[in-house]
Amino acid sequence: MIDEYKTLKSGGEGYYTEKRSKFLAFAHHVETLDEIKELLAGYRKKYYDARHVCYAYMLGAERLEFRANDDGEPSSTAGKPILGQINSNELTDILIVVVRYYGGVNLGTSGLIVAYREAAADALAHSEFETRQVEEIVTYIFAYPLMNDVMRIVKEMQPRIVSQTYDNTCEIKLSIRKSEAEQLRNRLSKLSFE
Repeated sequence: MIDEYKTLKSGGEGYYTEKRSKFLAFAHHVETLDEIKELLAGYRKKYYDARHVCYAYMLGAERLEFRANDDGEPSSTAGKPILGQINSNELTDILIVVVRYYGGVNLGTSGLIVAYREAAADALAHSEFETRQVEEIVTYIFAYPLMNDVMRIVKEMQPRIVSQTYDNTCEIKLSIRKSEAEQLRNRLSKLSFE
């Protein structure tokens, strides 16, 4: 079971130039498509005079949701090399945008691939990575007299307490590493029968 993934702790910026064409690259930590759309709209507005705003993103711990966009460049010469940098670093929850200012000289297919790849690599070289854990939420409803037993398990297994309500019936929501969630559920469910 995969219960950790690599992402950006802080994004970075990169730069590449070839035959007077300038490639400005930006790497961001993102978690939703809405965040991606907002960032892209911002770049298109800020760099309205640029010829191309190409990008690639990868979302989710399983790395199943991704997209590469050439924004008018020849097919697979921009988005794919950017996505290649994301894949070669095994990153997720990431967006890399590369803005191109045309320098008047065509770079050709291979020249474009190299330029977009190097710009994206430079942005990643100026970024900071971190490994995060995939967490699962475990909700447990119990009678108040079990409070000490529940808190003992919380202390031993160290899940993060998301929310808790204490009344006649108590409820606690815990976030824990996915690989330990089943063990936490089992230990809590045994309390009801002791």
